[in-house]
Amino acid sequence: MRHTKDHKTGYLFDPWGHLGPKRRQLLEQSWAGIFREYLLNELPVEKIARYFHPSMGRPSKELYTVLGTLVLQQLHDLSDGEVVCTLAFDTRWHYALDITGATDEQTTIAERTLREYRRMVTEEKLDGYLFETLTDKLIQAFDVDTRKQRLDSSHIRSNMRHLSRTGLFAATIRKFLLNLKRRHRGLFDAHIPPELAARYLNKGASCFSQVKPSEARKTLRMVGDDLFFLMEKFRAHQKVCRLNSFHLLKRLLHEQCTVSGGSDNDNKVKVKPSKQVASDSLQSPSDPDATYDAHKGKGYQVQVMETFVADGQRDRTKPNLITHVQIQPAHRSDNEALIPAIDKTQKRGCAAQELEADASYGGDENVQAAAQRGVEVLSPLIGKKTGELGWERFRFHNRKGTVTACPGGHRPQQSHRTKKGRFVARFFLEHCQTCPLKNQCPVQVGQGGAYLRYTAKQVRVANRRAYEKTKLFRDRYRWRAGVEATNSHLKSDTGAGRLRVRGLPAVRYCVTLKALGLNILRATSARIARIRVSHALSNGILAKIFALFRPRGCFRAPSPPSIKPFTQFNLSKSIYLRLAT
Repeated sequence: MRHTKDHKTGYLFDPWGHLGPKRRQLLEQSWAGIFREYLLNELPVEKIARYFHPSMGRPSKELYTVLGTLVLQQLHDLSDGEVVCTLAFDTRWHYALDITGATDEQTTIAERTLREYRRMVTEEKLDGYLFETLTDKLIQAFDVDTRKQRLDSSHIRSNMRHLSRTGLFAATIRKFLLNLKRRHRGLFDAHIPPELAARYLNKGASCFSQVKPSEARKTLRMVGDDLFFLMEKFRAHQKVCRLNSFHLLKRLLHEQCTVSGGSDNDNKVKVKPSKQVASDSLQSPSDPDATYDAHKGKGYQVQVMETFVADGQRDRTKPNLITHVQIQPAHRSDNEALIPAIDKTQKRGCAAQELEADASYGGDENVQAAAQRGVEVLSPLIGKKTGELGWERFRFHNRKGTVTACPGGHRPQQSHRTKKGRFVARFFLEHCQTCPLKNQCPVQVGQGGAYLRYTAKQVRVANRRAYEKTKLFRDRYRWRAGVEATNSHLKSDTGAGRLRVRGLPAVRYCVTLKALGLNILRATSARIARIRVSHALSNGILAKIFALFRPRGCFRAPSPPSIKPFTQFNLSKSIYLRLAT
């Protein structure tokens, strides 16, 4: 039976009055006050209410409390056991979740219940909905300016071991043998040789733990043969083929090995060189979704886009919030993440007008696609070849795109656009033959003249390279580096660098809610800044009132004391009178 509490209706008597004004003020200024005031009523409990009957069955846990607990768990990077104790005794959690009673039913939750509700949220993909809904609420509450944003990716790791190639083969085969022995013991006893089972299942086996470098290739060939033997032995058994561990064997054989021919010779299977293995291959049997990035290693990557304001215009009462977060396997290119980020933020009404990103996002196709959506992408281009004369040295017509001058300062004899959309510029042959830049210039010298053929894309790239060298570009683009601090805070403050879970759905759930938690922490800092500003304004108003009524005698200066105190503190009477008035 569904159990939800109405948190919008106020209380006749304040249930938190017993805390006292100072502790109450600390609660309201903390993350608990932000969550209670802005986010608690926005939790999408109706999305998981369908799992429970409206009137029949045992009452569920209070749905607002459970969803809020899942969010706060990722904010503070707590395990399930730590969440049980924190929810039972921490007053900040009670205040944030509006738990006014002290009964066990309200303040306790079982670890199994946490896992069950987390499964519901993951299956319904409510992590993304929670992030978008609650972030949009914070943007609206703090009037955050989303016109300028910046985008970057960061590498994260799930709770998986770092395996060598030999260790990967051994771990995958061991997982299959354990699964086969548990589910189909008859097939295991009939088809698995004792020496093969001892090699992979005995805990004291050291054939893979301390392999000499000189014997690494021999050991890798041996585990490759064992892998192929298991595949051939159980290929015809339908029950075994349905096992997930058997699919991992099949994937590993396809990605890491080459099968030639024959049945009993050593050339049957050959392990591929490491350079021929794709980056999206299997990295660990415990986490099949994790892939490999040559620069950052094994795991996943998270795309983070956040708002920002230049320091000269920064208002501390308005936080920089993460507006978009996306989890990808590590081998995916950053170039594929720009347009989806723009589209998702535009649907929510928090899109950027200026988006800053590094060179991996700033391809010409992405820049043109973003411009069609009304977004200016500020990104440098990937460098050109050493010694090559860049297109930015040429001067082009602003509207037509035709060449007006070469790097040597010579005007073309003729410049026009062809019917196929390309551009052709013809220069005087005598100018190009005597030019000192002819060895680096892309102009091709022929018998009838010197020709330069180019496309509209090359013109756009040339204009962008010329703009990158200006001071205006450097002044605008230098704010992109601030997103690196956001990635660092996401990993250190919320524990997103190394997660407790495995698999893409679980990783997406954790990182998305941790990004939401970072937004809550930033909103808390902004709220504290608002309180300080209001105090400063109130003190300023009181000072103005004091100065206004001082000449009228409403506030009189104290009469000067005797001469003895002045000599005691080494002060003169005239200085004291000036300080008092």
